[in-house]
Amino acid sequence: MRTRAAVLCAAAVVAGSFTALPATAAPRAPLRVSPVTWRTCGTADYPTLQCGSVRAPLDHRNPRGKQITLALTRVPHTAAASQGPLLVNPGGPGGSGLSLAGFVASTLPKKVAARYDVIGFDPRGVGKSSPAVDCAPRYFEPVRPDPVPATPALEQANLKRVRSFAAACGKKYANLLPYLDTVSAAQDLDSIRQSLGARRISYLGYSYGTYLGAVYAKLHPDRIHRLVLDSVVDPTGVWYDDNLSQDHAFNDRQRALMAWIAQYDSTYRLGTDPEKVEARWYAMRAALARKPAGGEVGAAELEDTFVPGGYYNGYWPYLAEAFSAYVNGGKTTALVAAYQKFAAVDAAGDNGYSVYSAVQCRDSSWPRDWNQWRKDNWAAYEKAPFMAWNNAWYNAVCAYWPTKTLRPVDITNGKLPPVLLFQATDDAATPYQGGVTVHRLLAGSSLVVEQGGGNHGVTLSGNTCLDTRLAAYLTNGTVPRGHGTADAVCRKTPDPKPLTTKAASTSSRGSALHGLLGFRG
Repeated sequence: MRTRAAVLCAAAVVAGSFTALPATAAPRAPLRVSPVTWRTCGTADYPTLQCGSVRAPLDHRNPRGKQITLALTRVPHTAAASQGPLLVNPGGPGGSGLSLAGFVASTLPKKVAARYDVIGFDPRGVGKSSPAVDCAPRYFEPVRPDPVPATPALEQANLKRVRSFAAACGKKYANLLPYLDTVSAAQDLDSIRQSLGARRISYLGYSYGTYLGAVYAKLHPDRIHRLVLDSVVDPTGVWYDDNLSQDHAFNDRQRALMAWIAQYDSTYRLGTDPEKVEARWYAMRAALARKPAGGEVGAAELEDTFVPGGYYNGYWPYLAEAFSAYVNGGKTTALVAAYQKFAAVDAAGDNGYSVYSAVQCRDSSWPRDWNQWRKDNWAAYEKAPFMAWNNAWYNAVCAYWPTKTLRPVDITNGKLPPVLLFQATDDAATPYQGGVTVHRLLAGSSLVVEQGGGNHGVTLSGNTCLDTRLAAYLTNGTVPRGHGTADAVCRKTPDPKPLTTKAASTSSRGSALHGLLGFRG
């Protein structure tokens, strides 16, 4: 989600190439899992947080073979009547969920949170789980080549980077990469369930976490108590096609930002015509490609900086100020600060991107012929230039990945209790069609839509209409039942105001949540 900027996408392969139950989902005799030993690890923000771990098989088909360690957190229930564990996942793949448990427990209504043990976890390969993966430290160190391969030299420079990353992963983690995939991670959820001594679990997943949760529900439908999927991955596009769909959706959100800036010309002095504002942004990009700001923010880093604005409009005022300062005064300080705030990759981001790549490249087939990538991404760029090639290079390691691929899971399921889905109509990272598709595939599910909303991860962000639906469902399983595509519709959260106005630029809840969610998915 690079921990701010490393795991941001849900991506995809050709629809129809499904397998109902992958081989990794068919373990032999299960291994008894030891109960979790919890210790206090509270923070200033989340003082009741506890930490623990559980062992799980590296290969779930061989439960008595090599073991890995999954790091867990818990905020324990306080009510007399517990509804059991509520596992939470921020997406990615590659996002750490340890802090998310504290956020969810503190943001849900007290009476709701009190009835659950809210469980965060680092999926296999991530963060404090062991072994953790970091294929090529400082892979995103600036300044990278311009993502748009306008010359053969630029194309070769970018190809050299992705090939070297894939080779480094294969060399360092040859024995681990075959087991970094969504089905294996879903089976880990069942190891966690067993370690908690629970017959069933509840689950709240954002972004890629929706696919992880749906796969777990497919494998173990009788072990689901409540299932909430927020900002839903389209499982028929896993993962190549989903990434191409993202290009168009992010381009639309970038244009929405340009239109928002045009509304506040008195503040940003970039013009009142959105198309002319957009033209000035691309002129800024061209200038930075020639001379990176502060020797740190070139064309690639500029795109990295503005991509988070497609996830969360609370970042728009900061991005607009940096844009304005550069264009109107030639000042680079704000632009470099925005890059460091929203896009610079630290060690956790290196880890997140490594897991992101390993899981997505293993989960499904990707074109191995670079000519196919070149054709598809130039076609996307013609209509959606904002991040088409940036996104292509982010995923292009899969063209050279050293492991064989699995098939996506057909998540179609008619054996579940009511499932609650949340989807914003203008979500860029997981476009609206994903919510509609999963609503159709999960019989008896209910879809709640944020009409006109463009943020990614919409519950627990301050939209009372959405959060009321979530609270009712977690309390007693209540879901809305409608007659159209959506079972319920909520108004979108209002767009922010410029930082110079008295109005708050972003809700603290929304900002806190999006600091925890994994980018790129």
